[in-house]
Formats: sequence, structure tokens, C-alpha cells
Amino acid sequence: MRALPDDVAEAVDAVADQCRVPVDDARLVHQHSNTAVALPTAHLLIRISGNPDALNRIKKSVEVTRWLSTDGFRCTEPADMEPFSVKGHAVSVWRLLETVSEPPGTGPELGGLLRDLHNRPDPPMELPRLIDPLASVASAVDGHPSAMTDRDRSWLLTRIGELRAAWTALPTALEPGLIHGDAHSNNLIRVLDGDVVLSDWDHVAHGPREWDLIQPYYMRRRFGRHSARELRDFADAYGWDVSTWSGSETLIHVREISGLSPYLRKATDQDWAWREVAHRLATLQSGDSRALWNTPAGRSA
Repeated sequence: MRALPDDVAEAVDAVADQCRVPVDDARLVHQHSNTAVALPTAHLLIRISGNPDALNRIKKSVEVTRWLSTDGFRCTEPADMEPFSVKGHAVSVWRLLETVSEPPGTGPELGGLLRDLHNRPDPPMELPRLIDPLASVASAVDGHPSAMTDRDRSWLLTRIGELRAAWTALPTALEPGLIHGDAHSNNLIRVLDGDVVLSDWDHVAHGPREWDLIQPYYMRRRFGRHSARELRDFADAYGWDVSTWSGSETLIHVREISGLSPYLRKATDQDWAWREVAHRLATLQSGDSRALWNTPAGRSA
């Protein structure tokens, strides 16, 4: 294994102890809001959450994906063990997929998967309710006071309050139910048979289906991820265009703020994250909806 950060190595060692699997070939896949480590010999993938309060949410994601994969939905599958905590980090273990990098997942493929997901019956387990999508970023602001200037913190707290009120007042166009919670093309994994599976179920919940559907539009605005044609094809594949709905701009604004959470947690001791927080807040305060945002190299927003 090695050359892994200390906290990551500790989580890998804990999996080795509990699963009795080899970890000498452990390989860091990515590290951002979550850290992923592949164990090729054991055919497992370890996911380590950067949110210290995520364990219950991760347990629910494992429960739901077990049910979905058994029912034939194309999603990542958990291994036969429950998530656990290592020094404040929630750790889950998943089956390692045989993947190909090209072609990447597309908007229409995401639209089709979301149509399938949203058309399924309610799962047999209780789901967390998506009541306040800004809870995580509000917690990050409180817990990391040096992640931004005092002026930016004051503005951000006011903006969180405004958007919480706007969220509560939103009308709905679709029947609420099971949602993925973070549905975008970077969470599509191309496997050897050419199909795609939907990954990263940490935010699975019962909530407004519009929340799943707005993510590609947010990704286009802030990261240049989709063409206008691809978004039209995404909407066609799903069967409805969320951008025509009166609440779409509000949801994009909520996404912009909620996406700050992992950067705020890292900004105290990582300069790139501090700069990115400052950049995003500057564009939001100036009302610049065309400014593109940055992500760590090779990682998802």
C-alpha cells in the first residue's frame, strides 16, 4: 500500500482487520468530499467520508443500494459488511467494478437512470427526509470559522437564511419520493459491458425529484460540464425538463451554496480550498452567473 495519508491508511487497515483481505495493493482513486481507495486483489472499494457526522447517512446509502441492486437497478453495490467509524471518519466498503474510462457517462444516460429510479416504488426501508439541503454547509460555516473572511461569513450566513426560506416556499411539479441526491454525470461509471451504473449514494433521501434533475444544469453553469444539446437530451430521456419549472433558478442557487461544504472543511489548512471558497463567494456576491468554478484536479465537484 502505501504513500497513503495517515487517516486513509488507518481506515484501510481497519478494513483489512474486519474483512480479512489483502491491502498491500491499495490504490488511492480520488480524494475530495470523500476518499476512495481501491483494493484490486480483494475486488473491493473503500469509501471514507470527509464529513464526521455522515455515518448514519452512509449506512442508509448501503441499505438502499442493496435493495436497488437486488431489484435490477444499475448502481454500485455494497460489500457484505456494514459501514463503521474510524477516528471520526465513516467508512463503507463496496464491490470494485471493472470499468473503462471512455466514453464517459452522458446526460441522456443519466436522464434514463433517473427516470427508472423515480418510477420505482417506495423502498421497504425508511428514508431520511430532505428537509434542509443547506444544513451541511451551515454546519461547515460554524465549525470552520477561519475558512473565509468575516465579511464573507456574514454574507454567506445571510444567504443561507434567504435560501432556506425560498426552499420552504417552493412549489412542486413532481410527486416527491426516492431521490439519489447528487445526480450528475461524474457519478456515472462506465463498466466493461458498455453500460453505466450510478454511484455515490451518500445523499439518498425522500425528497423533491426536481432536486435530482437540477444538478446537470448547475454543473453546466458553474463547471461547463454539459452542452445545451446534452441538457435537452437529458430532459428528453427523463421525460420532463426541469429548467422550464418556476423553481429551477432557486434550486440552482441552493446547489451553489450547498456545494461549498467540502471546500469549507478543507479551507482551514489547504490553500487551494481557501482560494476556491473566496472565488466562489466573490462571484456569488457580485451576481456573476457566468463565472466558472474550479475543482481539485481530476475530481468531481
